[in-house]
Amino acid sequence: MDTKLAVVIMAAGKGTRMNNPHMAKVMYSINHRPMIDYVVDLAAALKAMKTIVVVGWKKETVIEHFAVGHRRAVFVEQAPQLGTGHAVMQTEQELSSFDGQVLVLSGDVPLLKVATACSLIAHHRAHGACATILTAELPHPAGYGRIIRRSDGSVTRIAEHKDATEEERNIREINSGIYVFNRGCLFEGLKHIKPENAQHEYYLTDVFGYFWRHHLPVHAIKAGDIREIQGINTPEQLEEARRILAHPVS
Repeated sequence: MDTKLAVVIMAAGKGTRMNNPHMAKVMYSINHRPMIDYVVDLAAALKAMKTIVVVGWKKETVIEHFAVGHRRAVFVEQAPQLGTGHAVMQTEQELSSFDGQVLVLSGDVPLLKVATACSLIAHHRAHGACATILTAELPHPAGYGRIIRRSDGSVTRIAEHKDATEEERNIREINSGIYVFNRGCLFEGLKHIKPENAQHEYYLTDVFGYFWRHHLPVHAIKAGDIREIQGINTPEQLEEARRILAHPVS
């Protein structure tokens, strides 16, 4: 990419279902490399001006890994860990003098391709959006937030499964949790979210409510391959990612 881009990688999680309480989730290996390597490599391929990794659980192991590799990344700590919105809040100081787009990724989603990320960013810029969501169409979307669009393709709502109407639950386009924001929109929106949920956490998706209330444009683009958006939450999903990366399909 040849214009201003920063990448934020959320990597603070413990990975409770991975069955090893002593390891940072993003340090689990895929083909002899920690899964977060693939996400940091993606940021480098996009020529990000700044890559910020939000660390938390077993943060020393993540930081030391990148120190040995001499790759450029800035680390900020999320402590305590109060949700995805809270994670991104920790990057505001590092991005205080940055004026461009912020791509938000997860350190446990290692299969996203450079071409898909480039398409997301290009779509965002072409439509003058405040935020753009990477989506996917799933054959069985139960449990995921559904993307509600206008006739012009812009997004008016993310309907969480538990709150969705029957008609909305029939929509198969879902939110992947991968976004690009204009920096100013992102941090202004984060000022207005509250932890009003059962977990008492700050959800990044709540910034979209602020955008819609203020008539700020939100767009979305679908990933061509649903495997690209898959997060690694279990040993079985880790094995599947290993198989996919061992035999990539262009």
